[in-house]
Amino acid sequence: MADSGTSTIRPSIQSRYASMVEMRRDLHQHPELGFEEIRTSGQVVERLSSTPLSIRTGIAKTGLTTVVDGQDSARTILLRADMDALPIHEENEKDYRSTVDNKMHACGHDGHTTILTHAVLETLDLTAPPTVNTKFLFQPAEEGPGGALPMIEEGVLSDPDVEAAFGLHLWNTLPAGKIAVTSGFTMAAADEFEIIITGKGGHAAYPHECIDSVVVGSYIVTALQTLVSRNVDPIQTAVVSVGAFHAGDAFNVLAHTAKLKGTLRTFDTELRKVLIERLREVVTQTAASLGAEVEFRFADGYPALYNDPEMAEFVAEIAAEVVGPENVVRDMVSMGGEDMAFFLDRVPGCYFFVGSMDASAGLDFAHHHPRFDFAEPVMPTGVEMFLRIQERYATSFPERPVSKPR
Repeated sequence: MADSGTSTIRPSIQSRYASMVEMRRDLHQHPELGFEEIRTSGQVVERLSSTPLSIRTGIAKTGLTTVVDGQDSARTILLRADMDALPIHEENEKDYRSTVDNKMHACGHDGHTTILTHAVLETLDLTAPPTVNTKFLFQPAEEGPGGALPMIEEGVLSDPDVEAAFGLHLWNTLPAGKIAVTSGFTMAAADEFEIIITGKGGHAAYPHECIDSVVVGSYIVTALQTLVSRNVDPIQTAVVSVGAFHAGDAFNVLAHTAKLKGTLRTFDTELRKVLIERLREVVTQTAASLGAEVEFRFADGYPALYNDPEMAEFVAEIAAEVVGPENVVRDMVSMGGEDMAFFLDRVPGCYFFVGSMDASAGLDFAHHHPRFDFAEPVMPTGVEMFLRIQERYATSFPERPVSKPR
């Protein structure tokens, strides 16, 4: 495993490591899906119960926030962690594996919740409190249907007003000991589409009397592959993927209907608009050419996540202190979606990645894999990053920042 920068992490954080492991493994054993995180949020409240903090619970059903006052009560930043698990059956055989069938923490959110909880405790113990207030936010349903926007609609960016937001993600394609901070667009807009094809079912022995929805769907899937290769400038980035194709249930019957589901991933707003319209055209015209009817449904998903350039430089400088400048990655962009983007649409900020892969220990399975697990020794690094962000923020931004143009 790469040097995780432990020598730069303050002893008080290191002394909490056993507590972090215990909390993370407890959460891992008891995963809860989006908007079901009752026990998870309860664990956060329990661990903060001995503090003088006032905790607001029940936000967007299961979310919660708490504020640690700074020396300047007129300014507030936000630190965020997501809490939800995934509908995946865990295949690991570790003592702390999920105890719930078909639910597991396969993306590291148990680690995120643990890191932020211990960052609250560390902030309270600082000899000199940060200049600004810090609102700590524990969010439900990042994996879907999305908890950030409902929390914003319930006022988490006000009372007190938040002027900047920061978050982290443990990342299993990045070796432990590294931190990735990218300026500008960092994660893609994640939209969904559904295609319902209506043909004319019938006996498979008499295909000339039918309109085969499987064939129509197959042509549509193939045609959609041209949207990026023949409609997008090669220097731009986009993904169109069909992830589900359901039709028929008998070997000798041509399906009357078929249903396809997929995703569109983009960074550029104008390109997104173009591809949505081209999606609609390709689907409807391909179906019509084969004599079928089609219904096309498009659902807006998470927007593209944009890191304010000045905020990204600020976080990168801190990361260089924690793990060394040679271990800071500056150009890691993901086509994955992340609803932290809703916060960063409203206030400037930065979302960064803490490397959590340790191949030597078998901790290198991808996110959302049934054998996903991460290197727990990186959790203190996340806590240290959150503390330094609070301590340095007012010095780096003496006036309220203005988000830079995209």
